Amino acid sequence: MTPLFKISKLGICTVLLGAPLLGHAYTLIDKDNQHLSFNGEADVGAFHSQETYGNPHKSPSWQEGFIKFGLSGDQKAANGTFFSTINAISSGTWGDGDASGATTGSERKTNLEDLFIGYRTKNIEFSTGRQGFVVGNGFIINNDALNLGKGLNGPAAGTGVHPNRGGAFWLAARKSFHNTAILRLGGDKGWRSDIYWLKSNNEAQASTEMAGINIENHNKYGVVGFLFNKGLSVDQKEANFFGLNKRDGQKTMSVRYQGDAGIKPLFLSAQYVKQTQGDHSKNAKAWYAEVGWTFDQIAWSPSLHYRFTRYGEGYDPLFYGFSSRGYGTWFQGEVAANYAGPSGNTIDSDIQSVQLSATPTDKISVGALYFDFSKTQNDTGKNNAKEVDLWMQWAVNDHLIISPLVGFYKPKSNTSKQGNDNTNVYSQVIAIMPF
Repeated sequence: MTPLFKISKLGICTVLLGAPLLGHAYTLIDKDNQHLSFNGEADVGAFHSQETYGNPHKSPSWQEGFIKFGLSGDQKAANGTFFSTINAISSGTWGDGDASGATTGSERKTNLEDLFIGYRTKNIEFSTGRQGFVVGNGFIINNDALNLGKGLNGPAAGTGVHPNRGGAFWLAARKSFHNTAILRLGGDKGWRSDIYWLKSNNEAQASTEMAGINIENHNKYGVVGFLFNKGLSVDQKEANFFGLNKRDGQKTMSVRYQGDAGIKPLFLSAQYVKQTQGDHSKNAKAWYAEVGWTFDQIAWSPSLHYRFTRYGEGYDPLFYGFSSRGYGTWFQGEVAANYAGPSGNTIDSDIQSVQLSATPTDKISVGALYFDFSKTQNDTGKNNAKEVDLWMQWAVNDHLIISPLVGFYKPKSNTSKQGNDNTNVYSQVIAIMPF
């Protein structure tokens, strides 16, 4: 897909094609060797699902919102530049809570989001503190952005686990790891790498600590990447509750490619992942392959993509995320991935997807996505389903972006998490307001 602007769920980011990042900054200091800016963004969303996937309301409606604000700056030194950012977030969920029951509608929280400092030269950058971190297109690591609410308070009672992170489950504004040390080597071309240590304090992620190395080669045909990630520790109480004990000592290795192979309208993307589990359970695998074509010589420049994804039995998706490519990656199906559960989690599944998008104007993009989920739940097919999502993205002006979506999700069996095989009509509208 080539959307007009990109919504990165699990930490929303908006980008106009050919324009700078829309997370607006107000310049406070602008000198040759010193800069300081105020940054802010407010996002809200309204949601409705005809069916429920754990929410006690039969047809839940809810609202989510957050506001993020803070300062970022840099100071030139003799041989490089020091930089730093501090941000806070206020978030909440209202109404019935989301369709999965992860939130109840009573979540409200304000706390620190980003606080990091770093130093960069031409080809070396080191940073440490609270910040996000992404590898490739987010298939394995795309920030620490799972944002649960109070929906698990009952089941977690007496366990010492408190997974409420402030709600806003879909918007998921909180995405920073609690502590990091990241060394980046290389530039935009040729070989580059990331050597990292990440520590989560997200209880829904069992406060996982991990470290690894990402190596990439950027060339005229695309990007080839290699990743090795090692799980160093988990919080035992949280790991027991969420079934994430395998992360302590887990090894995840992957190879990936994304590019056009030298043919401009072509899009190719593929990744293969192998995991050795820390609890000595069965090794797991996951992979996907995608091909797309942009018809840039005809009106609206439509793009058509096909992708096949396989999540093997017992595969742990770790800190996967929506990525900057837009709807459908890696939350495949708005209902399926967010609420109904056949994809993007430890339940094994095969997913076929077809994506069609177009840009009618320089401010509007539209698209349709089709998903087929099969071989779910240990190949029993109990959660097999199909989903169609129709979306639009409209950049009204520099300070308002609106994106409505309607989805149609149909399980193939009444043994699914939905509890029936009715077609669920799901709707949402997101407003993004950089200021």
